[in-house]
Amino acid sequence: MKNTTIWRTGLYTFGLLILALGIILNTKSQLGVSPIISVPYSFSAVFGLNFGNASLVMYCILAAIEYLLEWERFKLYDLLQIPLSIVFTRFFNLFGALLPEATNVPEKAACLIAGIILTGIGAAMSMNARLVPNPGDGIVQAISDRVKKPTGFCKNCLDVGCVCTTLLVGFLFAGHPVGVGIGTIAAMIGVGRVIALYNHLFLEKTKLQMGIMEG
Repeated sequence: MKNTTIWRTGLYTFGLLILALGIILNTKSQLGVSPIISVPYSFSAVFGLNFGNASLVMYCILAAIEYLLEWERFKLYDLLQIPLSIVFTRFFNLFGALLPEATNVPEKAACLIAGIILTGIGAAMSMNARLVPNPGDGIVQAISDRVKKPTGFCKNCLDVGCVCTTLLVGFLFAGHPVGVGIGTIAAMIGVGRVIALYNHLFLEKTKLQMGIMEG
């Protein structure tokens, strides 16, 4: 039991770190950031806000919407998403300060590919541990439960809504798109494929190690 708890906690924590690193690498590519993150990124870029703080506000809004959608199933445990968001977005600031911006096409392509791969792996690792969900993942599940539609469909709808919001912010306050580009489309397609591949290769093994599934 002790070993499985250590595995589960470790996988969850390491997954969140990889996820944060992947998200920042995506932004450093300057080819467009992932859909959900594009909203706080656009506000931080247009108004000169701290990206980590803007992301924290976004995650708190998503968590609040999730609570409203799942009010009858609400548990105090779910409130841990807020302190999780505080810690998670601090790593945005840390990785953002440590990593340089990509300056040429090869660097931008490498950042984008690495960002998509790490985001997918980190998301899969943290979600598979079944502990406190990232608000970006929790809101998708909440919408899916409420409208009785598949999570994949709800994820696509949320991504489209975030991209539209980001475009609106860019055009209204900067006169051009901010944070949306080919990298955004690549992330919408690629992250899900990385999660699927990771789960195909490692899901059963990691569940056994975490004690989630009997072997």
